[in-house]
Amino acid sequence: MTSGLPVNSFDVLLVEDDPGDVLMTREAFADDRISGQLHVVNDGIEAMAFLRREEPFTDAPAADLVLLDLNLPRRNGIEVLAEIKDDEELRRIPVVVLTTSDAAEDILRSYNLYANAYVTKAVDFDRFVDDVRFIDDFFITVVRLPRR
Repeated sequence: MTSGLPVNSFDVLLVEDDPGDVLMTREAFADDRISGQLHVVNDGIEAMAFLRREEPFTDAPAADLVLLDLNLPRRNGIEVLAEIKDDEELRRIPVVVLTTSDAAEDILRSYNLYANAYVTKAVDFDRFVDDVRFIDDFFITVVRLPRR
C-alpha cells in the first residue's frame, strides 16, 4: 500500500539545531533506500515560517512529514507541535518527535498535543540512521496520507 503522494515528491521537514544530528539525518536520506526530499530548519520560528511558506521560505514545498526535535532555540518543539496541530491548514501533516529526551512528561505532552510518533534518538550512528530510514519508509510506503 502506498501513500496518496508520488514518492519522488515526498518532502520531509527536519527541525533540528544540532549539526551532528542534521548530518546523520542527511546521511540517511542520501542512501538510495530513502526517496524523500529533506529540508532542514534550525529553530521553531523557522519551522513555522517554512510550513506556512512565509519569508524567507515563500518557495518552500508543502511538507508531507515533520521530524521535530524538542530542544530548539527561539521556539521549542512542544510549542511548534502545539502550533502545527492548532492550525487548520497544517494539522494533517504527520509530526514525528525525534529527540534525545526519553522523559515520560515529554512523551506524554507530545502525544497530548497529537504527535504522530515519538522516537528517542539513538546515540549510535548506525542505529540513528536506521531509525530515520524506518520512519521515512513507514510514512512513504505503509501509511496513506492525504493529498496535498
